Amino acid sequence: MKKVQVVLIPSPGVGHIVSTLEFAKLLINRDNRLRINVLIMKFPLATETDVYTKSLPILDSLNVINLPECSLPPNSNPGSAMIALLEAQKPNVKQAVSNLITREPQHGRLAAFVVDMFCTPMIDIAKEFSVPTLVFFTSGVAFLGLSLHLHTIHERDSVDSTQLLQLTKLAVPSFANSVPIKSLPSVVLLKEWEPFLMDFYWKGLKNADGIIVNSFEELESHAVHSFVSHAGLTSLPIYPVGPILNLEPKTKCSVDSDGILKWLDDKPPSSIIFLCFGSMGSFDEDQIKKIAYAIENSGVRFIWSLRKPPPKGTMDAPSNYPHFQLDSILPKGFLDRTAETGRVIGWAPQAQILAHRATGGFVSHCGWNSTLESIYYGVPIATWPISAEQQMNAFELVSELKLGVEITLDYSITFNGEPNYVVTADMIEKGIKSVLDKDGEVRKKVKEMSEKSRKTLLEGGSSYTYLERLIDYIVNQTSD
Repeated sequence: MKKVQVVLIPSPGVGHIVSTLEFAKLLINRDNRLRINVLIMKFPLATETDVYTKSLPILDSLNVINLPECSLPPNSNPGSAMIALLEAQKPNVKQAVSNLITREPQHGRLAAFVVDMFCTPMIDIAKEFSVPTLVFFTSGVAFLGLSLHLHTIHERDSVDSTQLLQLTKLAVPSFANSVPIKSLPSVVLLKEWEPFLMDFYWKGLKNADGIIVNSFEELESHAVHSFVSHAGLTSLPIYPVGPILNLEPKTKCSVDSDGILKWLDDKPPSSIIFLCFGSMGSFDEDQIKKIAYAIENSGVRFIWSLRKPPPKGTMDAPSNYPHFQLDSILPKGFLDRTAETGRVIGWAPQAQILAHRATGGFVSHCGWNSTLESIYYGVPIATWPISAEQQMNAFELVSELKLGVEITLDYSITFNGEPNYVVTADMIEKGIKSVLDKDGEVRKKVKEMSEKSRKTLLEGGSSYTYLERLIDYIVNQTSD
């Protein structure tokens, strides 16, 4: 049996690393000819990824290599920091891969690199080893199509951020409806981000030999079809092999430290609204009070994952509020008045809460992993995007797929921590009531898509078939 080696290079963010490790497990569970080597890069002082890598099973077919840490220029923005990190790590990646080939020939020849969507400069290293590079895209197919289209119209038609700002909508092949300009990621509309997007991110995607997407054809059928039918996209093979989910997350917190799952056990089916805004989501006190008023006025049962914003000007993640501090940031008496109906917690075991039969709706930042989890568990989303491509995910959920209800589609918090507006209590209350509607069309559609998301990875499903095609491509890169 011909064994082959694959090198996976995730981006240093937790969400990206977790998705990549789940994808690695998917590959080795499908085909025992593959040996997957995951090269882990970290930003200086970042430790949160260790808990995930250390929890992995020890397998001969899965090899995790922690690359040496590098120092980065001070006070750089996230884009510059990422470019600097990748350039600094290129020699380490080259050395690690050389060691694999020379010291471990029993594991087979090197067949391919799979690099995260933000790690495309590593394509240069793959070329030095004369192997193809596939990009692992941790967002959806529609957003991938948007990214490639923005690069095309910039190069072909000289449509830059200035021209985009003069439009209200943009026709994009991977979306059935025109995309509102205000739902584009904020960096797309900022002149200073153009070099990063054009020369690093978008161009890097087009340099790949194919793109693996954490999505599935049944969910994004229009977007997947656009890669076959639209002249500007047909040259790039895509492999939608999702949903790739980490359904049993390992964390530094014990999974149910607040007794939340036990609290849910005696609640009626689909009666709880769950508010959670991802690992980087937090709000100022004015917005927190508006959320509290909306919850209380709606009278619904709730679990609210409320996080403390990091210090201004830092790239730190939010933290948990000490319990004694909650009274001072929430409306006076809120905790007492809602003691019977709800819980305000810090970090939340999101997958377990979404999986619980009592959970009926999810107020979410619409990060792609959270979106896929919510669909998988059949919980409709009320959209409240915050950053990155989340506004596009929210637009897709509400306008394209009809799998979500709108609280907002264009709320955004800038890199300096300032929101573009305050979401009113009325907007939030309306979204909460709408997403909990037991007879709503959205709930019915989400339940149907939940079934499809489970079947697609089984034999005969589209993701199963795409994964088979991908593995055949990788294995056939080598000759005995």
